[in-house]
This record gives sequence, structure tokens and C-alpha cells, in this order.
Amino acid sequence: MIAVYYLLPLDPQQGPWAVGLRLLGFLVGIGFVAWGVRTAAVREAASEESGVVRLDTLILVSVIGVTMFALADYLVARWGSTEFVGLRTRTDALYFAVSTAATVGFGDVHAEGQIGRGLVLVQMVFNVVVLAASFSLLRHVAGARRRQRAQDSDS
Repeated sequence: MIAVYYLLPLDPQQGPWAVGLRLLGFLVGIGFVAWGVRTAAVREAASEESGVVRLDTLILVSVIGVTMFALADYLVARWGSTEFVGLRTRTDALYFAVSTAATVGFGDVHAEGQIGRGLVLVQMVFNVVVLAASFSLLRHVAGARRRQRAQDSDS
């Protein structure tokens, strides 16, 4: 996913059709992540035994979510030079998306324009609702698997 992030051709000077296509791709990607986390949570809640959720799936959808926001941040920064301070490269955008998801926020990269701030608001809500649920589920499943292994070794 990270390789695709760096290799995806993104020319901000393309026409409105390209902007619309990118927006659609972003919405589909974020929708996929939210659906994946919801599906995993429902599957775990409906399961007779705890820990049936695939951890790799939760990790993958979390990485996809952060990467989708990094792409959006990068495109907004390229489109409007006053939208973000300190965000010039894809690495800057990925760094910003990860630090926002981790709620670290060093302040070296930040949204300044209204569109950038709006995007970051959506990203923060997404992080709190979807990624926090994913990480909570990851922790729960990992703990259940650890307890199951401990029970199996005691038997």
C-alpha cells in the first residue's frame, strides 16, 4: 500500500474530471476502511469464541485509511499552496497523516487554509471513530488469542 502511495501518478494540474475521480476514489477507499472495521467488529461480536477476527485485515484497513488521508492531504497541499504549512512532499503528507492518527501533532506540519482544516477535521473524526475502533478490536483480539494460548498450554 505504501509503495502504491508513492508510485501513484498525481498531477494536480489535470482537469476537473481527474479531481472528481480522485474524490470518488478517496470516498470509496475510506468507505472500504469503515466497512472493513465494522464487518470485523460485527464478526467478533457474533462469534461464539473470541479472537476470530483476522488481525492482518484490521492492520491493512488501518494502513489504507491513513494512506488515503495522506493522499488527500498531499493533493490539497499541491492544489492550494496556502492550505498546509510544511507539507510539500508525499513523505510530509504521510508523516502528517500518521502523526494525526497517533494524535501526536508536533506542529511542524499543520493545516492553515479552510479546505485543509476541513479535511483535517474529517480525518480526526475518522481517526477517533474508525481507527480507534480498529485498534481497540486489534487489542481485544490479540488479548483473546493470548488467553487462549495460555489455556491451551495449561491443558
